[in-house]
Amino acid sequence: MQLPYKVLVLDDDKLVTSSLKSLLMLEGFTDVVYFNSPNDALSYLKENIRDVIISDFKMPEMSGLEFLTEARKLYPNSSMILLTGYADKEDAIKIINEVGLYKYIEKPWDNDELVINIKNAYERAHLVDELEKSNSQLKKYSLHLEDLVREKTADIIDMNEKLSAIISNCADGIITLNSSGMILDVNPTCETLFGLSDEILKSKYANQIFSSSDVDWNLVFSSTDENLLREVDVINFVNGNKIPVEISVSHIPPKDDSDESKYVFVIRNVHYQKEMDRLREDFIATLTHDLRTPVVAAIQTLEYFTTGMLGELSEKQSMLLSTMKRSNEDMLGLVNTLLEVYKYEAGRLKLVKTPFDFKLLIEECVNQVRPIAEAKKQTIEQKYNNIYEYKIIADRNEIRRVIINLLGNAIKYTQEGGSIEVRTEVENNDLHFAVKDNGEGIYKQDIPKLFKRFSQGTQEKRSISTGLGLYLSKQIIDAHNGKIWLESDKGKGSEFFFLLIDAAVKQEEEVSCPQ
Repeated sequence: MQLPYKVLVLDDDKLVTSSLKSLLMLEGFTDVVYFNSPNDALSYLKENIRDVIISDFKMPEMSGLEFLTEARKLYPNSSMILLTGYADKEDAIKIINEVGLYKYIEKPWDNDELVINIKNAYERAHLVDELEKSNSQLKKYSLHLEDLVREKTADIIDMNEKLSAIISNCADGIITLNSSGMILDVNPTCETLFGLSDEILKSKYANQIFSSSDVDWNLVFSSTDENLLREVDVINFVNGNKIPVEISVSHIPPKDDSDESKYVFVIRNVHYQKEMDRLREDFIATLTHDLRTPVVAAIQTLEYFTTGMLGELSEKQSMLLSTMKRSNEDMLGLVNTLLEVYKYEAGRLKLVKTPFDFKLLIEECVNQVRPIAEAKKQTIEQKYNNIYEYKIIADRNEIRRVIINLLGNAIKYTQEGGSIEVRTEVENNDLHFAVKDNGEGIYKQDIPKLFKRFSQGTQEKRSISTGLGLYLSKQIIDAHNGKIWLESDKGKGSEFFFLLIDAAVKQEEEVSCPQ
């Protein structure tokens, strides 16, 4: 069946436009134009009307924000759809607020979902046009008010029925709440999602049906800005399951002084998306694990050459083979780190807690990194406060990984001839550990980024590393129910801390080690 939708697709990647062309032709879209240049697309729009405009976010000539802003000026009623990568989602929210975006769709997209969204966007654009035409007709024939009221009332009823049908059959849950967070109205999808009838749901509050440790509901219901809530679970009251969702929050201002603010929640089930993410992580972990064996074999073979077990080498040969061995060792370290990150995220790594001498562990770690520090003429000073009286109950190998990472980080970002200070103390059975350097430091607004996966830093990139070290350290400390943080400012150095709560016991006490 041929569809009469007028669609424009813009993406600087010709492979993307080619893929979309094949998909839309297969689905019956016949009036679609494709562009790889934003300027060419704008030139076309100045002469041609499009119901639905689809744009990529990041493009060399202009951004999706700039393009959609110009397109909105030309056709304010057209529905705008943004194609964006996972890392662009916060920018996409900005575009939703500034441009009036109909929908953003993540790459790689689900073909069925994309087609449905284009069809819904078309319906939305035409509904807006129809509403504007209706309003225009009401003004034009105001002299014949009585007859027109009957006619237009029927049109409005029909339009409301259409809108009601759209809301009732929408795949997303839609909830209206007051400023206290009490539910006022729900669509049928919510009844299925929560396992409760609309009558029962209307007696509940948001914090009773949603589960999230990251959302401050008081803040949500005091804001007038549009918001997107992630990491939220819906509680199904029939089976007790928690379903991961994303919630788009819109504020409805009061009509008059006697009215109150209301909020509309559009709830999207992201269980399938989360499951696809998990499968992708499983695939990467399997691939990474399989990569480790040949890398270890290569290191062992190069070891035979560099140690002379397979014959004498020239100085040049020895240097080249040693370089190859170091590169393979770096690769092995990256592979092992990726596997550790995966195990923590998947909950497949169990801590093995035992009591151990924490001072001895620190000295082992310092001795391991000291040659690297000495090569940069750096000094490492160790300070202990009452640590001698205690043993620490934790996973020694995992805590050792954290300490080595923090020390290596301090050495890397401290200039030649600088100093590094390691401090340890026990207070109220809590272990406090800190590593301080006198390097360049970082901007305060960049500190939260450092503990995110694959974060390489900041306004001024600090390195070309994978950005997994601090992320893995945070996973390890979190698994111990501890806390890790950074205090720093540009030009004043950095100080990393971690705290293990109730991890210290007196040397003479008997110890049981919970796993």
